[in-house]
Amino acid sequence: MAETKNTKATTTTKVAKNEKRIRVTLVKSPIGYKADQRRTAVALGLNKLNSSNELPDNSAVRGMIFKIKHLVRVEEI
Repeated sequence: MAETKNTKATTTTKVAKNEKRIRVTLVKSPIGYKADQRRTAVALGLNKLNSSNELPDNSAVRGMIFKIKHLVRVEEI
């Protein structure tokens, strides 16, 4: 049998020097909330409580933050 190796694909995004960034921190557990809210937190890169991620400040990210605003803290960088 052929052996397969699972590897995660890494993606890098180029950040413009003048692009605004925001830091999103998961401050409340998504347990007990709807599954789509849990998936939104994971899509933002927030896997564990108090984990943070720096993201570009655009409308797609802002919409995801709005969906779970009761679970996160947002800081502009």
